[in-house]
Amino acid sequence: MCLKIKKNKIMKKIFNFILIAALTGSFVTLFSCSDEYLEKEPPGSAAGTVMESSEGIEALLIGTYSSVQGQQRFGGALGTDWTYGGGASDDCYKGTSTGDQNNFNAVERYEALPSNAYMSNRWQDCYDGVARSNLTLEFLWTVQGGDNPIDDARATVVEAEAKFLRAWFHFKATRVFWKIPYVKTQTELGETLPEEVPNDSEGWDDIEADLQYAIDNLPETSPLGEVGRATKYAAMAVKAHAHMYQNELSSAKPLLDEIINSNVFSLVDNYNDNFDMTTENNAESIFEIQAATSGSNHSALVLAGPCMHQSGPAGLGWGFYQPSQNLFEAFQVSDEGLPVLDVADREPLAHDMGVASSVAFTPTDHFLDPRVDWTISRRGIDFLGWGICEGASWIRQQDNGGPYMTKKFMHKAENQSLNAYGRGFDNGKNFRAIRYGHILLWRAEVAVEENELDYARQLVNMIRERAKGSDVVMGKVSTTVFDGNEIVVDWTQPAANYKVEPYPVGAVAFATQEEARKAVRLEERLEFATEGMRFFDLRRWGIIADVLNAYIAEDVKFRTFLTGAVFNSEEDDYWPLPESQLDLQDVLQQDPAYQ
Repeated sequence: MCLKIKKNKIMKKIFNFILIAALTGSFVTLFSCSDEYLEKEPPGSAAGTVMESSEGIEALLIGTYSSVQGQQRFGGALGTDWTYGGGASDDCYKGTSTGDQNNFNAVERYEALPSNAYMSNRWQDCYDGVARSNLTLEFLWTVQGGDNPIDDARATVVEAEAKFLRAWFHFKATRVFWKIPYVKTQTELGETLPEEVPNDSEGWDDIEADLQYAIDNLPETSPLGEVGRATKYAAMAVKAHAHMYQNELSSAKPLLDEIINSNVFSLVDNYNDNFDMTTENNAESIFEIQAATSGSNHSALVLAGPCMHQSGPAGLGWGFYQPSQNLFEAFQVSDEGLPVLDVADREPLAHDMGVASSVAFTPTDHFLDPRVDWTISRRGIDFLGWGICEGASWIRQQDNGGPYMTKKFMHKAENQSLNAYGRGFDNGKNFRAIRYGHILLWRAEVAVEENELDYARQLVNMIRERAKGSDVVMGKVSTTVFDGNEIVVDWTQPAANYKVEPYPVGAVAFATQEEARKAVRLEERLEFATEGMRFFDLRRWGIIADVLNAYIAEDVKFRTFLTGAVFNSEEDDYWPLPESQLDLQDVLQQDPAYQ
């Protein structure tokens, strides 16, 4: 059997499992009657001969990029990791109402079983992306071995893009599951079929190999000049992150240094520019997941609608993904404008849990890091221009999800016109998956472990100086009761008592490694709060059980949902492989914690 025939059979098999949604209209060809009719591909089909072209390869690659955000809103959570990285951590609650999305309840309480549908959702989203990546590679190699190959330079970049994406999807799988199969193309696997690949490792070696190919062959700027495509620096950043996950800091260091020393990236002036639709793909963005809407369709992040307020003028969404009281209190600062590193030293902050909007409530006047009100929607503070949040009347079920909502995934009221599809539930807001801030703080982690404490302080201060110089949320509200009467706002004043300062030379926080670790880790939490990183960071730092069990002990005093929940680091640090997949593939082994 010739290689081309073998490949076409493999491709046909893969087509049965995935939908190539990004194919352009150029592949729909109308045929007139002729002697060659029976030799032509059916109209509108994505047949192999159609795909074996430059246009076909590019369309397949775009289809692979389109899978980066995932398809499943809750259990997949592929683009933002909000379910597993945020909702399962001390950053956020599932939110919404008690009985809504019960599978999420099990994730939040660390009680998910192999039969939980979320496990299948995550697996499906990850390996759909893997299949698309491999399909792109197989077709590329077929074209390059045929009579009409595409330009060699472009072919090399396409392969690098596809391998970057393949590594990305496997990375997303290994964040959630104990061990994974690293599925390559049939050409690479030889006689082993994809379904026969065992999950005998975390996949790191193959992830790093694919990323190294991408580093070696991707340009420094976006291929074809199109934002959203992977670059050399994106591959370097993801590989550095992979090393951070494995506690291989010495391997992450040169990658991080090269990105920093390139002078290609910089922190944008305003923190909230990283969450604004009008400042996307900016100087800070290293790998950004693209979203868009049109009058008839959308390619929105699947988190956008679920995490919006359900009521009020911004009530376009379902009320999921509510920040915790623990996260809110982490934003408090000392009189000097410095973070309070130890949870035990933080003061309880006023909240409106259990307080009706029609009952008087005065928000805390404690000094707060201004990033808090670009991250958390709370009573008495303007919600992105949609109006002053009135508290409980805007919250779907406050006693279940608490009094707060997230802000980073909702668009500003002034940008509603940019969301042409529907009412704005599926908005066109991008997600900065990796930005320069990540690089600086990961490098600060490395500096701490190498006992370069003052360099770590300088890196952290770059983040804090940006926070200090950023725009703050404006609008000082004097109204304490929201009963339908006029809300009194002084728009010339900041909304709250904001203060943030860099760590001075000789700061106690950087006097020892132990204190410096706390300072860097807290800065990462504040800078990237609700962005799907927290659970995974706690796990790689080796402090997850202590932090989450302490969090549970305090949170049950605030709401009852976590009563009886326990985090066991030997059982709950990963989620189980889906039972449905184990039934299909005998070669897969379940995480011993779930056997």
